[in-house]
Amino acid sequence: MLVLAVVLAIFVYGMIAATLGTILPDLSERFHLTPSQNGNIAFAQALGLMLASLGVGPLLDAEGKKVGLILGLSLISIALFALPRVRGFKGILSLLFILGVGGGIVITGANALASDVGNAHRASMLNMVNLFFGLGGFVTPFIAANLFRKNWIRLCYSIAAFSSLTLVLEIATRMPGPTGVHDFMLANIGQVLGRPMVLLLGLFLFLYVSCEVGVWNWLPRHLIAQGIPESRALNILSMGFALGLLLGRLLASSILLKTSATTVTLMASIVMAVTTFLMLRTKRPAAALILVGLAGLSMAPVFPTVLAIVADVSPQMTSTAIGFAITCGWLGLAVSSRVIGAIAGGDPLRLRKALHVIPAAALLMIVLSVVIRATLHS
Repeated sequence: MLVLAVVLAIFVYGMIAATLGTILPDLSERFHLTPSQNGNIAFAQALGLMLASLGVGPLLDAEGKKVGLILGLSLISIALFALPRVRGFKGILSLLFILGVGGGIVITGANALASDVGNAHRASMLNMVNLFFGLGGFVTPFIAANLFRKNWIRLCYSIAAFSSLTLVLEIATRMPGPTGVHDFMLANIGQVLGRPMVLLLGLFLFLYVSCEVGVWNWLPRHLIAQGIPESRALNILSMGFALGLLLGRLLASSILLKTSATTVTLMASIVMAVTTFLMLRTKRPAAALILVGLAGLSMAPVFPTVLAIVADVSPQMTSTAIGFAITCGWLGLAVSSRVIGAIAGGDPLRLRKALHVIPAAALLMIVLSVVIRATLHS
C-alpha cells in the first residue's frame, strides 16, 4: 500500500508536468498569448514549484511525508478544477502558480518517501518509482491528442479527478512518521545545506530541470511553429519524449545496481547534449520523434539518480536536503523559461533559436558531472 501511494503520487506529478506543454497551444490560441507570455506562465509555475520545494522539506522532516502529500494533491486538484473557468492571462498565471506549489510539494514528498522505503538501493529505487513519472507524462499528451481530441478542458477535469482519488488513497495509507527533529530550528538548515556537495548537486539539477521541463513545456509549441500538426506534435511529446523517459528509467533501475550513479549521470549528460541539439535541427516528424525519444531516454536516469546522491550525502534531515536540490531545479526552470520567452518574443518561429538554451545547459552538465564524480571518488 505504501509503495502504491508513492507510485500514484509520482504518476500524478508526471501528468501535471506534461499538462502545461499539452494545453499551451490551445491556451495561446484562445487567449492570443505570445511566446513571451508563455514564458511568464511557465515562470509562474516554476516559482510555485520552487517555493514549495524549498519550504516543504523542513515540514516533511518535522511532520512526516503524509501531511505534505495531502496538501500538495489538494492544491493540484483545486487548480485543475478551476483552470477551465479562467478568463484571462492573469488568471492563468495565478492557477499555474498554485499548480506549481502543489506539484512541488508532491514531488518532494513522494521522492523523500521513496528514498526512505528503498534505503539500501536508493538510486535504483528512485529510478524504479519514477518510471511512473514517465508514464504520467506519456498519458497526458497521448489522451489529449487521441482521446480528447485536443479538448484541454476535459483533460484538466480528468487529471483533477484522478488527483482527488489519489488524495483519498494517501489519506488512507499508513506512512512512516517524521524522520527529523520535531523542534526544527532554522539554524539546522545551514548545517545541511552548507555541504559543498549538496550545493554542487543543486546546481546540477538547476541545469537538468531547465532541459527536461523545457522540453515538456515548449516542444509542442515549437513543433507546431515548424509546420507539424498539433495532434502529431503532442504524440511526439508522448510517444517520443515521455516514452523515452519511461523506458530509460526502467533500464536505469537495473544499470544502477552495477554502475555508479556518477558514471550514469555523466554518460546521460553527454547523450543529452547531442540529442537535444539535433532535435532542434529537424522539421520532419519522423526524425523529430526518434531524436526526442533518444533525448528522453538519455534524461531518464538523471533526476532520481541525483536525488539518491543527495540522500546518500545527507543522512540527517534528508527531506530538507532533497527539497533544496529540487528547489534548485525549479529555479533553473524559472530562469530558463524567462530566457526562452525573451529570446522568442512574439514570434513562435524564434522558439527554435530560443530552445538552444537546452543543449547549452546539457554541455554545462557534462563539466559539472566530471567535477562531482572527481569530488565523490577522491
